[in-house]
Amino acid sequence: MPSFDTKLDPNLESVGNAVDTTAKEIGTRFDFKGTSAAVEFKKKDKEVVVLGDSDFQIDQVRDVLFNKLTKQKVDIRFMDIGKVEKIGGDKVKQVLKVKAGIESELAKKIVKVIKDSKMKVNASIQGEEVRIQGNKRDDLQAAMALLRKEIDDVPLSFDNFRD
Repeated sequence: MPSFDTKLDPNLESVGNAVDTTAKEIGTRFDFKGTSAAVEFKKKDKEVVVLGDSDFQIDQVRDVLFNKLTKQKVDIRFMDIGKVEKIGGDKVKQVLKVKAGIESELAKKIVKVIKDSKMKVNASIQGEEVRIQGNKRDDLQAAMALLRKEIDDVPLSFDNFRD
């Protein structure tokens, strides 16, 4: 029976490269000289920490980071933007989580979209991905198109297409 897996799978190497080039640009830009503006990538926790002196500076660093992510062909929708928090003195930080793996709430939404469409395919949640099975390849391709249209807040990828 033909099937494919739907999942969220960011390229963490490209995220790391974008953070590195952002850090280099922060070091050379005149408007960041003498400030505490910085960005670091914690690969184990899958999060990017942005540091700065003010909310405005955090926004500036985040804009540079998003520009570099786009150049590395990493979809910005992978980034879950946290709140700006005050840390010691007049410094602030913001944590950007990198979404990887489909959370249960999103998985349930995907299954519901598939079932509500009345297509001849079955969707089942398997850990951090959703497997979609059907009798025909055309049905699976229609399901992919439907998911791309309906679930637009995250960059879904379709892998493991089996015939």
